[in-house]
Amino acid sequence: MNAPTTMTHLLPDVDHRHLDALEEEAIFILREVAGAFARPGLLFSSGKDSCVVLHLAEKAFKQKLSKPGERPVFAGKLPFPLVHVDTGHNFPEVIEFRDARVAEMGERLIVGHLEDSMKKGTIRLAHPLESRNGHQTVTLLETIEEHRFDCMIGGARRDEEKARAKERIFSHRDSFGQWQPKEQRPELWNLFNTRIKPGEHFRAFPISNWTELDVWLYIARENIPLPNIYYTHKREIYRRKGLLVPVTDVTPPDASDTVETVDVRFRTVGDMTCTCPVESDAATTADIVAETLQVTVSERGATRMDDRTSEASMERRKKEGYF
Repeated sequence: MNAPTTMTHLLPDVDHRHLDALEEEAIFILREVAGAFARPGLLFSSGKDSCVVLHLAEKAFKQKLSKPGERPVFAGKLPFPLVHVDTGHNFPEVIEFRDARVAEMGERLIVGHLEDSMKKGTIRLAHPLESRNGHQTVTLLETIEEHRFDCMIGGARRDEEKARAKERIFSHRDSFGQWQPKEQRPELWNLFNTRIKPGEHFRAFPISNWTELDVWLYIARENIPLPNIYYTHKREIYRRKGLLVPVTDVTPPDASDTVETVDVRFRTVGDMTCTCPVESDAATTADIVAETLQVTVSERGATRMDDRTSEASMERRKKEGYF
């Protein structure tokens, strides 16, 4: 008879050559950004994808001091700052992780605050509890203009959403910060046209060819630290439209909602007003790899309220300047 086994025992035997190829491609792209642009920045939201891109950037530009299997430690400095657009409605655990991680690395962090855009009048909310996720495009573009960034590096993947599957690795943005599909450049044989006119900029996506499973396999292999809400924990939620809405100050339940305490984890992190957890008892990366092998819905489809408004919601926001 076959004895039962666990993913923890199976992970060391997984053929990681495809991860090596993805890692090599991502490091190549990051070095292309550093060589082609004068003022790049790396978007760091503390989400799993941005944590992976940050780790890849450290591998590309720093000297690794830790041994395989240990928590990664690097010496040196990145050739660009980290950038975060803070909506003011982020999960506290994520902001705590962001600040601790940046302090640990000794890197420069630039934070664009949506609250500052509200004070300037460039963002106006219809009501105090309105989701700020769609408004962060304005703050992002203002941060790019203020610091004169000519390329922003991000962790978008092609399997997240239909609009992102249309994206180039080097995505051209016009002088208004907008994504225009007809203005994108061909990328034959990994040759990138990075020329821009004054006021224009690029968004670069080093992990475009990765999947959610690739990301978790890589996190497990490299022992990359993440915010603790990615792993199972107990949280008060109420159920609405097939989603588990977390009970927070900005997502309070209605009188008709039933509040439950459930074992959950987050597949993605973002603005509290639109990001929901999933039921899970996955306490380790190996557990999450096993779960990811069985899912049939992308993390955005399973957890994001704002992307359910229409099939074209993400593409519309991208054309407005969203990442």
